[in-house]
Amino acid sequence: MSILEAANIKKTYTTRFGGNKVEALKNVSFLVEKGEYVAVMGESGSGKTTLLNILAALDKPTGGRIRLEGQDLSQLSEKELAQLRRDKLGFVFQDFNLLDTFTLEDNIYLPLVLAGEKYAEMKRRLIPLAVQLGIEPLLKKYPYEVSGGQKQRAAVARALIINPSLILADEPTGALDSKSTDELLRLFGQINEMGQTILMVTHSAKAASHAGRVLFIKDGEVFHQIYRGDDSKDEFYRKIADTLTVLATGSKNGEGQRGE
Repeated sequence: MSILEAANIKKTYTTRFGGNKVEALKNVSFLVEKGEYVAVMGESGSGKTTLLNILAALDKPTGGRIRLEGQDLSQLSEKELAQLRRDKLGFVFQDFNLLDTFTLEDNIYLPLVLAGEKYAEMKRRLIPLAVQLGIEPLLKKYPYEVSGGQKQRAAVARALIINPSLILADEPTGALDSKSTDELLRLFGQINEMGQTILMVTHSAKAASHAGRVLFIKDGEVFHQIYRGDDSKDEFYRKIADTLTVLATGSKNGEGQRGE
């Protein structure tokens, strides 16, 4: 069953001076199945951040359609879109987006507070998550008192606490050191094995090699996609690196085909 469907997505911006039109996305189409772990890669300016914003219902496409669990986002009001983001989407950002005046615990609770959830239910959801993520001893600390890796684990807890249909991660390892990156990627693998659907935008071939499928965006289009299949992470990493080389040199090799 498809959790997410992007069909013929287009996004055109008009520049402020001169009124020139810039095509950020052109006819982007793909599906994300329930339980999949998909990475989206592309060079700066390829359109991947624009795509993520549209998938997150933070921006609207110029053309095409996004469906989340069969629901056409173009048919929803702003209020309904806000509720969809709150109820069905978990977000993990490069810079954590934690509030410094809130403890980690209160940051994690925030989506449930906005949804009007009772404190007892928030606590019931938090404890097993905090144990799983290794942040239980840190819950009363403030973001400025903990490391980048610990902040990102708190951000993952905030995303997971709503039991989202889909986690959208924007460069989640971008601000982390090597050790924290390894820990976060291992964590993403664990929650995906438990059935959580994840779509991650990343520059990192290492991060992408933990996914089951990688979509490559070039000049606003899906240029290619490869599947991990039975490959090890190292084998998949090499395929990703090879594809990025092709992407940079501009030749095109079998768009949409499965990796051998």
